[in-house]
Amino acid sequence: MPVYVKWPRYEQPKNLTMERTGSLDQKREIPIDSPRRYRIGELASSVGLTTRTIRYYEEIGLLDSVRRGEGGKRVYTDQDNQRLRFIKRLKDLGLTLAEMQELEDIYRIDRTNRRVLPRLLQLLESHATRIDNRVRNLNKLRNEIISYQERIKQKLNNLEDGKNNHNHDKA
Repeated sequence: MPVYVKWPRYEQPKNLTMERTGSLDQKREIPIDSPRRYRIGELASSVGLTTRTIRYYEEIGLLDSVRRGEGGKRVYTDQDNQRLRFIKRLKDLGLTLAEMQELEDIYRIDRTNRRVLPRLLQLLESHATRIDNRVRNLNKLRNEIISYQERIKQKLNNLEDGKNNHNHDKA
């Protein structure tokens, strides 16, 4: 069964005319005819990441389309939201930031998923193999723990039996 994953693309808005929105206390500029815009705190809450993590992803190039609004504050788009959700999903699946950066680098070369998807499949297979090995080791450890528990229970029973026999001898 084919797997379809789209590495979110970044496109600059075509209409860069700005308008002010919000109350006097919360003025911010957004492009006219654009999708929703987020401040970093809103975006962090939306995707379940910290603002520091989002800034770090910007620093290392995983999130590179961030624009600045009034006062130099970061302004994020729905595409940024989608991209961060994708990054978070890859992280949940066990990919490292370096592996995600590798996928991004591959994508930037020809702007298609033609080479990204096979590499993603390789990475996921490698992670699945490591998980299988960990599960095998954890099952082995679990069996050792159960065996050790049984020996401890047996020792406790022997101690109790010895204590009871000792008390009967005195009577």
